[in-house]
Amino acid sequence: MYSSRKVGLPIVALLLAAGGGRAGAAEPGSFGYGTAATPAQIAGWDIDVRGEDGAGLPPGKGTVDRGADVYAEQCAACHGTFGEGEGRFPKLVGGVGSLRDERPEPTVGSYWPFAPTLWDYINRAMPMPAPHTLSADDVYALTAYILNLNELVPSEFVADRNSLPKVKMRNRDAFIWTDPRPDTGAKPCMQACVNGADVKVSSTAEDRNLTPRTTGPLDTMQPK
Repeated sequence: MYSSRKVGLPIVALLLAAGGGRAGAAEPGSFGYGTAATPAQIAGWDIDVRGEDGAGLPPGKGTVDRGADVYAEQCAACHGTFGEGEGRFPKLVGGVGSLRDERPEPTVGSYWPFAPTLWDYINRAMPMPAPHTLSADDVYALTAYILNLNELVPSEFVADRNSLPKVKMRNRDAFIWTDPRPDTGAKPCMQACVNGADVKVSSTAEDRNLTPRTTGPLDTMQPK
């Protein structure tokens, strides 16, 4: 009669030896599995477009007329026939001059600073049920049509990698490119520093009844 422990030992040893061989062949800093991404695979993810100069826009072009057809097929159900929005889906047109109102309407025409970012967003996220399925030409056409709906380009406008960065958006110069928030990072004390052992806690959240007490029954707690 054979022991299961005795039978299992050679198998375990074989597996360890095989695993050790793979690990030994791995490059330093790697886990020893997977393959390096190919240029084609990297290119498939490298789809971002820079707003101000349109860097990253691909070859292709699209007209306003073609964009009207694509919009009717892919976009109107959510964004309305003329970009006015349907239900809870956002408007694409209008809102000009409303950004300082109590209820601003941030649309492509009133809020967006750069036209290439419109191409980028449509390309990566639209249409909502099947994002990143439109051709570059159709995305260019949609971009041209939506810009035309907002009266930012004429009806004969052709959108491409050269023309989009030249479109002057209404809100282009109203963005703040520096962080207005104060620097709250504590700077280290370099001289005449307070001894940490001498720092005393004068009050706590528990003292001010801001948090439940850590002792005693909870039902006896009363506001001070």
